[in-house]
Amino acid sequence: MSQRIRELTEQRELEYLSPYATRAAESTGRPRIEDPDPIRTCFQRDRDRILHSKAFRRLKHKTQVFIDPFGDHYRTRLTHSLEVAQISRTIGRALRLNEDLIEAIALGHDVGHTPFGHAGESALDDAIKTYRIAHPDADGPTHFNHSEQSLRVLHVMEDLNLTNETFAGVGGHSKGRKDLTAHDGEPTSTLEAAVVRISDRIAYVNHDLDDALRAQIIRSVPSYIHEIGVTHGKRVEAMVLDVIDHSENQPAIKMSDDLMRRMNDLKEWLFENVYLLYPVLYPDVPKAKTLVSELFASLVQEGLPEGYEGLQGAVDYVAGMTDRFAIEAYSKLKIPSIWR
Repeated sequence: MSQRIRELTEQRELEYLSPYATRAAESTGRPRIEDPDPIRTCFQRDRDRILHSKAFRRLKHKTQVFIDPFGDHYRTRLTHSLEVAQISRTIGRALRLNEDLIEAIALGHDVGHTPFGHAGESALDDAIKTYRIAHPDADGPTHFNHSEQSLRVLHVMEDLNLTNETFAGVGGHSKGRKDLTAHDGEPTSTLEAAVVRISDRIAYVNHDLDDALRAQIIRSVPSYIHEIGVTHGKRVEAMVLDVIDHSENQPAIKMSDDLMRRMNDLKEWLFENVYLLYPVLYPDVPKAKTLVSELFASLVQEGLPEGYEGLQGAVDYVAGMTDRFAIEAYSKLKIPSIWR
């Protein structure tokens, strides 16, 4: 009977999902062949493996934007991932795409992030490049990118043996400061991956704006932002509806030219008034970057815990730290025990 549950689910997908959706029964498989689960489809298993992984749980203590904020309502990497999953699934359900694949990609897309958010990512990238200048023949990475590290966490460190479709979606989500374009909605791997890529941008421009207002880094927003919606919820709703309206029965995820322009304007405004201004206003950000850099330098030069080796081991160990674990490790390294 239980075997029939998965088969029924797969059959319903074949009958109901959009012609452009990715069906579990048609997955290209995993790096290592496994027997099918009696109840869950392959994408449901991917989602569950990511959800139960240690790397996913650590996201609750990793910075999204604001380092150690005073208050319980600021986003972390964990809540960001959950918001991306919620937005992605809403769009995916409306477009009759595979929600299980969407959720797996969304939950796994940021597990490679460093402590202290993008400040930590930048510091670790700089530290690797500095080390490589001094040691040009060293084996290991030449830079740090959280999307690449997310794949390494899922594939190597957690060894989850996820489907090829989930791996491809996690690896293709990041855009950095680049504007959204029509190409971002094109399915480089699957349409579900494109949904997560767009939803990631929808989630972070809205919740980072919400958190910046709460932190009083900004006091007001330009009128064109209120034209999208006067509240956080209304802005998310407007963006989601626009994507759904323009993507229905299409082989790509699309949005109106007007909304894309407004979203790109909002992203640039956040960079200029929040992301780049925050380190200037709050000196703890450069301190956090120094902490990451010095931790990395010490570990790669003086030795790593058991199970970690060389330059790659130092990158894996530092990138996997939560904010509080990094602070504790740095304290042990730099502060005499009698003072701690």
